[in-house]
Amino acid sequence: MIITKKEFKSYFDSLMAYIMLFMFLGLTGFFTWLYGSDVFYTSTASLSPFFQTAYWTLFLFIPALTMKHVAEELKTGTIELLLTKPITYWQVIAGKFLATWLLIAVSLALTLPWYITIANLGPIDHGNVITGYLGLLLMSGAYISIGIFTSSLTQNQIVAFLLALVSCIFFQIIFSMLASVFDGTLGNIFQYLDLRAHYNNVTRGIVDSRDIIYFLSVIFISLLGAEASLLKRNLN
Repeated sequence: MIITKKEFKSYFDSLMAYIMLFMFLGLTGFFTWLYGSDVFYTSTASLSPFFQTAYWTLFLFIPALTMKHVAEELKTGTIELLLTKPITYWQVIAGKFLATWLLIAVSLALTLPWYITIANLGPIDHGNVITGYLGLLLMSGAYISIGIFTSSLTQNQIVAFLLALVSCIFFQIIFSMLASVFDGTLGNIFQYLDLRAHYNNVTRGIVDSRDIIYFLSVIFISLLGAEASLLKRNLN
């Protein structure tokens, strides 16, 4: 928790958090209220434009937030200094993960006034809204963990960003395309790896344990991979 607090505070000590919040709220607000909003064009109270925009915005922002987490520590050598304290690699990685996830949660919490406003304008499916926010949190957690893993593979932040973006593109787009190409067991595997399909299930209000297990598995395996990468560097 000490590492989580330190990392979370570091976002606001620089311009990173403010830029991210400004751009996130600006983009999602524009597409929710001013461009193609269901509320004003179809007289339907819905947050669907927000969830669609937030989904792609976070997909692009998260690699930028995670690229420095481990890569910067490796480049400056502060990871060794940090480990002179009575903490483990897993605690370092988990702390950084929770700090970024908390920043995303704060960003989503700042959009709750939009939900309240739209709910006052007309009847809204509160269940879909709740599962929509849940889907964004789970999706963000998966991409944050992938970003931390790729950041542990290199000392270069730009390389870490590109690796995270390419990895996320596979979960976002490529696996879905491969699932439509291949049949049988291989097609089923690619279909299961398709993050967007699991996200869509959750946001439609279908909170299936298989989807929750999928997201938690991606998070756990990616963070475990980051820990293994750091352990390997230490052994070398």
